[in-house]
Amino acid sequence: MGDTRPVAQADGRGFSKLEMEESGGCAHNPTGMDPTREQWRRICDVVKRRRLFPFFDIANQGLASGDPEADAWAIRYFVSQGVELLVAQSFAKNFGLYNDRVGNLTIVVNDKTTIAGIKSQATLCSVGNYSNPPAHGALIVYKLELDNGAWVFVRAASILTTRELREEWLDSLKVMVSRHKDVRTALKEQLDSLGTAGSWSHITQQTGMYCYAGLTPEQCNRLIEEHKVYLLRDGRAALCGLNSSNVEYVARAIDDVLVGFQ
Repeated sequence: MGDTRPVAQADGRGFSKLEMEESGGCAHNPTGMDPTREQWRRICDVVKRRRLFPFFDIANQGLASGDPEADAWAIRYFVSQGVELLVAQSFAKNFGLYNDRVGNLTIVVNDKTTIAGIKSQATLCSVGNYSNPPAHGALIVYKLELDNGAWVFVRAASILTTRELREEWLDSLKVMVSRHKDVRTALKEQLDSLGTAGSWSHITQQTGMYCYAGLTPEQCNRLIEEHKVYLLRDGRAALCGLNSSNVEYVARAIDDVLVGFQ
């Protein structure tokens, strides 16, 4: 995933013209720290001033706020400002299609005469990479029906274009985001109640499916080896592993690890 920091810190120096900068559109992976809308506006100003070419990687649309429209705000703002850009969009997480690699690449340009050439080059790249992409994920828009004893493909309702299915999907996103927020709050409250050293406000300030705990590699090793709490050694943990029955145990494990390093 991208990192917005190089662009956010740019002040007109250190970037060459038309340099590409990659950025997570929402629920930044792995930090979970998204710029505010005002910060996005400032980032966009830098991009335009330095003639940078942004590449947005949006793999968690709908999983930051629970609203896919709100999570796409930054990208749409850049487009409204006349910024040419690339958007790599994945449906692995927000549609639960991890094993099917469904997504798309959007290329936004201001000069329509360049579209044919861009399409030609994009086709060459895709053919060189995979020729014909896997169809399994795309089959979410199809269904199999038994017709006179034979299974046939029948066009089915698309989630994004059928009101009932779209509403069900949007509700599911809200449930997931609500759960993420609940376990973040529960973990922070447990750590605060234990009087664990440090400030834990970053846990609830972050968004998305992952949490940066702010622990050192040595502390993470102790969590894994002594408490069987598994996370990456840079302190990133998946929130899906937390629930009401184990959040207190995890908090106590973190507290114990920190006490040992005081």
